[in-house]
Amino acid sequence: MPIYEYRCLECGATFEKIVSLSTNSMDCEKCSSSRVEKLFSAFAVQAGGSETFESPSGGCGTCGAPRPGMCREMN
Repeated sequence: MPIYEYRCLECGATFEKIVSLSTNSMDCEKCSSSRVEKLFSAFAVQAGGSETFESPSGGCGTCGAPRPGMCREMN
């Protein structure tokens, strides 16, 4: 099942939910409003082999850190 990110149009809270493909509606986890919008989210893809991957956002591509050199800080 995919994970989607949502934002509540009432209180502004953002949250993630694992949802089935048959889910038609979503309620805010904070205020229970049904006025939520699905956000566009970035996703990661890992290719097989020993080649390194550099993300378009400038991250190092190996640990998911947003900038090169942050791997040490995240571990």
